[in-house]
Amino acid sequence: MPASKKLPKRFVQFTKHHPSVAAAYEQLGKAVQVDGPLSPRERAIVKFAISVGAKLEGGAHAHVRKALEAGVDVRDLRHVAVLAIPTIGFPSSMAAMSWIDDIVEGKPKRSRR
Repeated sequence: MPASKKLPKRFVQFTKHHPSVAAAYEQLGKAVQVDGPLSPRERAIVKFAISVGAKLEGGAHAHVRKALEAGVDVRDLRHVAVLAIPTIGFPSSMAAMSWIDDIVEGKPKRSRR
């Protein structure tokens, strides 16, 4: 992982205390990425959409970053957020838009305990 990418503190603590579980989790992540026909770009969009639907702010932030790195245009991510309106509601869609903006605009993440 490039030095410019800082892992979330909670994840770093988890890997320190549970290294074998963290390694297994990483292997699972790698396995599911290649076990199907979707391109890296398509997978990135799907992973962002799953995070939006599950209302996982941290996951959405991570998947916005990964999607942009995979060459996904921010307009595509915004379209995902708009597509969420009839399924999970307007407020959830607006939250997804704000999570995109947090990454694109470099806003600091809200503090969490």
